[in-house]
Amino acid sequence: MYTDINQKKDKKQQTVAVIGAGIIGINCALELQSLGYQVTLLDKEGIGLGCSKGNAGHFATEQVFPLAESSLLWQMPKLLLDPLGPVSLSAKHFVKAIPWFMQFFNNMRPSLRAKNTLAIQALNKNAISHYQILLKKANAEHLISMQGSLLVFETNEISKVEAMHQHYQGAGISVTLLDRTETLKLEPNLHDNINYSLFFTDVAHTIDPLALSRTLADFAKSKGMTFQQAAVTNITQSASNNGNGVTVKTEQDSLSFDYCVVACGAWSKELLKGLNYHLPIEAERGYSLSLAVNEQAVPLLSRPVASAERRFIITPMDKILRLAGTVEYAGLNAPANYRRAEMLKENARFILKTLPEQQSEHATKEESWMGCRPSLPDSLPVICQAPNHDKIFFALGHQHLGLTQGAITGKLIGQLVTKKKTEIDVSPFCISRFN
Repeated sequence: MYTDINQKKDKKQQTVAVIGAGIIGINCALELQSLGYQVTLLDKEGIGLGCSKGNAGHFATEQVFPLAESSLLWQMPKLLLDPLGPVSLSAKHFVKAIPWFMQFFNNMRPSLRAKNTLAIQALNKNAISHYQILLKKANAEHLISMQGSLLVFETNEISKVEAMHQHYQGAGISVTLLDRTETLKLEPNLHDNINYSLFFTDVAHTIDPLALSRTLADFAKSKGMTFQQAAVTNITQSASNNGNGVTVKTEQDSLSFDYCVVACGAWSKELLKGLNYHLPIEAERGYSLSLAVNEQAVPLLSRPVASAERRFIITPMDKILRLAGTVEYAGLNAPANYRRAEMLKENARFILKTLPEQQSEHATKEESWMGCRPSLPDSLPVICQAPNHDKIFFALGHQHLGLTQGAITGKLIGQLVTKKKTEIDVSPFCISRFN
């Protein structure tokens, strides 16, 4: 449950730095501020301007299976050879990515995959309900829509669709198998070449991911949280028990806090390296294309629709239709290849009968977006107290599920900092698994 704790007047208010103002960091900051800490949220850019801005807006609690799946071994060569396919590996980044892929392939082992699935299930189980509590308190319930989502199939045989349906049901996911008629009744604007769909009834989406981030940040500010735009370069913890325990160095200043939470996603690696922790994180770049939607009597879509064959998703949002997906391994700093965003529209023509009209033949830079998902080879995030630094905590590496797991991660970090029993077992998420 989300709770406010009145600050004790006779006790010095403890301070916390939360590094990273994406949806994970925002939720951690809000939870800790609500628990009575004085929180400073730091980010080199601004609130919600990384992956939290242009994502698919899908609270994907149905995605409980790790990405490391043995069937990918046979698909990867074909996928990687197509520069505009659903998966791309930059030739320049190939050598650097080999160690990550070796660990990724190792996590395909059935025993590890089963264990990691259970951990994801535990995180996802109450992920949406935690958001509902927060948004109700922030008077922003309109930002989340509980219409479920569809996974649609064009060419897969019914036997494969049925097997996938049973696979999800076996994992405790609420899902219904629909034929073409049932699917089109639910979403009339879907293309006639859609043969089947899986209807996930308990998932949700947001009509504006950036507004969601900023609304929760504003809610935290109303409770006293402060935001500082600064690039953090180093973190240290004092060996002394006197005074503030953590020093956070930025490009301009040196700041002291009682505690620190590192929540800067794909950019966390160097900060953790300075603390002598190994973090095998990969910047898994995703693209989106946002198409403006004119006011119309019948909406183009009512819920997110993902394509099983084309590996992308279409989400109806406030005044836009967002096409999102693809995976690109090219590192943090390579220039964006916006052709990967434009190709999403070509794929969408096979999913929807009607698409919004664009003002120009090619997508403008404002319509196209690229963000770096912080992906670890076992598909689990790092949510823990640093093993060798009792005043430093990690909340990072949520890969495709950062938006989904934001609120539950904030709750868990609050419980870890206050030394309370966590509502789920967080041992699978400890960074010690890599060190």
